[in-house]
Amino acid sequence: MGRKRSTKPTSFDIAYRAGVSQPTVSRALRGSKSVSLATRQRIEEIARELNYSVDKNASSLRSQRSNTIALLFFEDPTPDGANINPFFLAMLGAITRASANRGLDLLISFQKMEDDWHVRYQDSHRADGLILLGYGDYTLYTKRLRQLVASDTHFVRWGSVSEDNIGTTVGSDNFGAGRQAGEHLIALGRKRIAFLGQADEHYPEFAERYRGLCAALTDAGCALDSALQVDALSSEDDGRKAVEKLLASGTPFDAIFAASDLIAIGAVQALTAAGKRVPEDIAVMGFDNIPAASMTSPPLTTLMQDLKAGGELLVEALLAQIEDRPAPNQTIPARLVVRKSTAG
Repeated sequence: MGRKRSTKPTSFDIAYRAGVSQPTVSRALRGSKSVSLATRQRIEEIARELNYSVDKNASSLRSQRSNTIALLFFEDPTPDGANINPFFLAMLGAITRASANRGLDLLISFQKMEDDWHVRYQDSHRADGLILLGYGDYTLYTKRLRQLVASDTHFVRWGSVSEDNIGTTVGSDNFGAGRQAGEHLIALGRKRIAFLGQADEHYPEFAERYRGLCAALTDAGCALDSALQVDALSSEDDGRKAVEKLLASGTPFDAIFAASDLIAIGAVQALTAAGKRVPEDIAVMGFDNIPAASMTSPPLTTLMQDLKAGGELLVEALLAQIEDRPAPNQTIPARLVVRKSTAG
């Protein structure tokens, strides 16, 4: 004989009636400010209609924290096979220290686009939330971010900060950094400045750096030439190919602002192979200040992102979400580091 089915209402029943997820119901009934007032009131009204009462034992079990957070890297092809962008490797130390200072353990793994991260980490209680570093093509990545929001996963990401961000984002002031780069090169007398980097909605950080460069050129009365923007992703090989394409086009240029140091390093290699002197013929600068930037020949002028502040803000923003506190987006200024690839 089959077991009699319980008619006691559950939080899943409320979620179905309210058109929200079950975790949203749980947070609303706890009075969490992360759920809008209108949604909380609707959920509370449905709970009263169903004579729903909270199972305090289950609620206590669900609210237990692991005091562990997960740091997930997006896989980037690299020459050394590490598959982690050198910039993010450098940020790892800052995130580790910030976690330790707050008594949190840190799990580290790769983001697999075909996997359900929140199932492996937050829902399984292995981690209370996720920090995401890197994302490849942002137009493809947004689907995954929306899934994380829909499942009420606590997460914060490093990336381009804008009003339409999905979830909490911490990142550099890419527009301001691009303007700094332009102003530096213009002050050196360079007026035909090429930008190497895919500057569109697929790579919003690169696009913001390019917009900042264009703003500096416009302010200085320099003509904008779309032929001086050449697509490149964050690798030395892409930097070499972009310069080869630029040289083959015959478009004159006297400086390069590369969207990353890896692109800039490849650009210097291609210029040298073509018999161009850096910086005498072509000034070159990058972005990130990875360790290799100071060891190129000549050493690379670049824009340095504040790794310590970035790590602190990422961990603090995630902890705020976990504790039902406000977790606004944060933007950090970048700092110009001048070396011989522009200064001579």
